[in-house]
Amino acid sequence: MYKIKSSIITVLTLIFFTATANVYAGGKNQIDDNAGLSVSEIESLLFMREEEKMARDVYLTLYDLWNEEIFNNIASSEQEHMDAIKSLLDKYDLVDPVIDSIGVFSDPELQELYIKLVERGEKSAMEALHVGGLIEEVDMQDIKEAIDEAEHEDIIAVYEELLKGSRNHLRSFVGKIEDEGIVYEAQVLSQEEVDEIVDSPIERGSI
Repeated sequence: MYKIKSSIITVLTLIFFTATANVYAGGKNQIDDNAGLSVSEIESLLFMREEEKMARDVYLTLYDLWNEEIFNNIASSEQEHMDAIKSLLDKYDLVDPVIDSIGVFSDPELQELYIKLVERGEKSAMEALHVGGLIEEVDMQDIKEAIDEAEHEDIIAVYEELLKGSRNHLRSFVGKIEDEGIVYEAQVLSQEEVDEIVDSPIERGSI
């Protein structure tokens, strides 16, 4: 089953990343009815759709709290990521797990994760920026895993665009943090990987 990385458990002594994504209600029927996709492809598409929503909803909530435009801008980008995944769900006749309300999720562990991230981001504007960095690092881990498991080129292409977007988002959050004279420390990825990303230029593309 598709998993959020357990390594996040120790991040800043928080215990909120213990989630293992559930197969959504009706998921077994979807797997049976979409033999062209592998089980892992179906599970990852359903999970990614809600994970992107979780990121969007956290950013919208933090924007309302702190009025930092970076959250509003990146939330708009996350909506584009959601839309890209939705196009694949439609193409492969998969039922969309998204509930169209801010902060409400089909997956109970993503629901809990949203709450924990917002609670952390409420502490200060700087902590909220670090929440953004954490979300993007985790997204990159999950997307890379999904790419490794995917077999269809159209799915891989969308995931590659999402990965590029997450790298750009991390660059933006780290830039904002370091503008305040604070050195950003990697939270999930290796420091070397984070440094390589943030020290390289913004990537251009369709997402």
